[in-house]
Amino acid sequence: MKAQVMGIGHALPERILDNKELEQTVETTEKWILERTGIRERRIIDPEETTSDLAYRASVMAMENAGITAKELDLIIVATATPDMLFPATACVVQEKLEAWNAAAFDISAGCTGFVYAITTAEKYLLSPEYKCILVIGAEAVSRVIDYSDPTTCVLFGDGAGAAVLGRGESEAGIMASYLGADGRGGQHLCVPAGGAAMPASKDTLDKGLHFLKMNGNEIFRFATRITVEVSEKIFEMTGVKAEDIDLFVPHQSNLRIIKTAMKWMHIPPEKTMVTVDQYGNMSAACLPVGLSLAWQRGELKDGDLVLMVAFGAGLTYGGVLLRWGSDIKHV
Repeated sequence: MKAQVMGIGHALPERILDNKELEQTVETTEKWILERTGIRERRIIDPEETTSDLAYRASVMAMENAGITAKELDLIIVATATPDMLFPATACVVQEKLEAWNAAAFDISAGCTGFVYAITTAEKYLLSPEYKCILVIGAEAVSRVIDYSDPTTCVLFGDGAGAAVLGRGESEAGIMASYLGADGRGGQHLCVPAGGAAMPASKDTLDKGLHFLKMNGNEIFRFATRITVEVSEKIFEMTGVKAEDIDLFVPHQSNLRIIKTAMKWMHIPPEKTMVTVDQYGNMSAACLPVGLSLAWQRGELKDGDLVLMVAFGAGLTYGGVLLRWGSDIKHV
């Protein structure tokens, strides 16, 4: 028995924030953004929208494609670094919106690696007979914690959500291997300092902008280029699969230069690599499921394809999943 992806979906805000607009509001240029990051535009949620709204929309699409109803869900896992609130869990908010009253629900906070952590957790639950149908979501409203006067961070991030319905199956399709890791020594390189128990929100923290995302870009870049290769090597070692066997590579969409470095090392051509960073920026935990959903929607996935997903993020966390695509997903 293997954990299989039975349905996939995504949700993206309508508002587009392009480089030209940022060029008018912050000290940067469209040319610099494109050369340094590969990002042309990103999506930003409307003021009345929340992370759970995006998660809900992606979930509805995934469940329709899986041919299931909310009452069939046993568990909902939401990977997010930008929850609706500190508590309750955003997964509980999504459960209410779906009316999935039979499902347990909890969040996972692993930064941009969140979806890898969540889908790996779901796989372990599916080894138990009590769990047959699990909804895994990566959803972010990163724009809510971005300082739009800081050119080093505001050009990078966007909002979005992706969801996958996982079940058990006896065919060769499904998750073949997963690998998780973390290095807390680098936690300070990517964080939102205020708003938690260590530094409760106050007038002082607001005045100092400590409720905004802070990032040491150089350290994250060095970590990312190294760890993407190391995670891929670990997955190959675990499975015996080689880089040339991969049919679709879905890397974390933080920076086009990092993606190209990984492609070069593994000799994976552009036509086998999912790149969304140019259109949507870094959507944190939503990057991988949105990329997977878009690839399926565009007809770029077929039964039997080997899909490698690799991510890294705040924590510092990292991880990867190798799965063989195949299900009875129907386009809706």
